[in-house]
Amino acid sequence: MTTNRLEAFSDGVLAIIITIMVLELKVPEEHDLHALWDTTGTGLLTYVLSFVYIGIYWNNHHHMFQLVTRVTGGVLWANLHLLFWLSLYPFTTAWMDESDFARTPVVVYGVNLLCAAVAYFVLQRLIFQAEGPDSELQRAVGSDWKGKISPLLYLLGIALAAFVEPFLGMLPFVAVALIWLVPDRRVERAFEEHEAA
Repeated sequence: MTTNRLEAFSDGVLAIIITIMVLELKVPEEHDLHALWDTTGTGLLTYVLSFVYIGIYWNNHHHMFQLVTRVTGGVLWANLHLLFWLSLYPFTTAWMDESDFARTPVVVYGVNLLCAAVAYFVLQRLIFQAEGPDSELQRAVGSDWKGKISPLLYLLGIALAAFVEPFLGMLPFVAVALIWLVPDRRVERAFEEHEAA
């Protein structure tokens, strides 16, 4: 099976997730920046963070499937598993915002981030398995230091939010987003080499 339908479905779901998140933002009644901050301030910040995360997943998902040639039933289910955790972002983002970064919502947001990362890892492993030992994607991913450090930072953020200060727990979450914002050309380079061959 080719990747076309899986990619199209995933793109649609991610677009809907972003749309739902932006609809959660409250519009200020007044027409100045103070009203914007009072009405939407933290909501806009949490939206930006979650938007960046969805963008990172969309970008990496797109690049990953440029090198995938075979989709199995396991890959389809693993992709749905990833989309499930990503589809919870609007809920956990809104709860965290509406609670003004209360302990439990921040912890739940961190768990949501961690579960999405684990789901992406599972998807990637099942693709490696489906592609076999000559997987171009596996060669392109290499040691994947970003993929290994991200869950550790999520766990740190969850622990800080749960046992120290919820707002401090946000710092590792922001750090992971910043790590992944730096362009990673491994998969793009492998795709260019594949196209040139």
